[in-house]
Amino acid sequence: MKYYIIAGEASGDLHGSNLMKALKEKDLNAEFRFWGGDLMQNVGGTLVKHYRDLAFMGFLEVAKNISTILKNIKFCKEDILNYKPDVLILIDYPGFNLRIAEFAKKENLKVIYYISPQLWAWKEGRVEKIRNFVDEMLVILPFEKDFYKKHSVESHFVGHPLLDAISDLKPIDIEQFKSENNLNKKEIIALLPGSRAQEVKKMLALMTSVKSQFPDYQFVIAGAPSLGKEFYEHFVEKDVSFISNKTYDLLRCSTAALVTSGTATLETALLNIPEIVCYKTSRISYEIGKRVVKNLKYISLVNLIMDKEIVTELIQNQLTTKNLVIHLKEILNGPKREKMLEDFAFLREKLGGKGASDSAADIILKTIKM
Repeated sequence: MKYYIIAGEASGDLHGSNLMKALKEKDLNAEFRFWGGDLMQNVGGTLVKHYRDLAFMGFLEVAKNISTILKNIKFCKEDILNYKPDVLILIDYPGFNLRIAEFAKKENLKVIYYISPQLWAWKEGRVEKIRNFVDEMLVILPFEKDFYKKHSVESHFVGHPLLDAISDLKPIDIEQFKSENNLNKKEIIALLPGSRAQEVKKMLALMTSVKSQFPDYQFVIAGAPSLGKEFYEHFVEKDVSFISNKTYDLLRCSTAALVTSGTATLETALLNIPEIVCYKTSRISYEIGKRVVKNLKYISLVNLIMDKEIVTELIQNQLTTKNLVIHLKEILNGPKREKMLEDFAFLREKLGGKGASDSAADIILKTIKM
């Protein structure tokens, strides 16, 4: 079978790679052509465009790059027609992927959406496009199935693919990890500032500003694969180090983490590392966002899934050095740390066990044969 997959962000690259592995196990003749990243490329197939060339953050950046986005959409349509896949698999990335879904449906291609856009947060009207242009909707959060049912869209809850990625990890020796990565003996506070250049600069400036208040710890930046080592060098100093492409290992060796909102907040929780969720964008983008996003109580997946505040969210003006220091001290030791770890156990139960990628692959193959 020929599979055309579109993932436009780092998290999509991770989930896409695990899905590709599951498909290869079930379809020995699987061929892949995809938009994604290094993880998908490592599985095999042809990488058309890397997500680092697709990720535009915030309303202003999207507006400034609209001509590039439109050119990418045009190119993608032509590439799909030339490739003639048996199925088109779309992973999140709704602004781009929903346009491609509409095009593909008109061309009588089978369209599967794996990992729902956050329509329950904003642009709920896009559900109509899912209903009209998508053959199978595969969701990974338990409340999403009810959301789609409310809109008369049949969906399949396959479980969360992060549980697949995390359950396959081998035990790690913390002291060996520190030695191999030229870290000192101090306990680690991991910094996960995101994957887009503009947000990383903003987040790291704030995250590293607390360093002097925690002399017994070392801060280690989890580098994004899409950004080179030289990008981070400005932030590296005494007790602030940088490690690339080892985020899960870094987290597992850490005592706590400061994490920019996104999939990384859930990854950190599933790895059982107490965290603070940090998010700050331009004032204009934030004000626009407040008006288009529905009235959600939380921005982190951890809190949304559990429907209560498990991890502290410091958003926009709340994200200050003072607040970071206060809340970081609370999760390094003491009752708040212990309560957070208890809640993480309930979170894992709610998301179910491993097998999301496998279940998704089964549904995809069944759809192709229909």
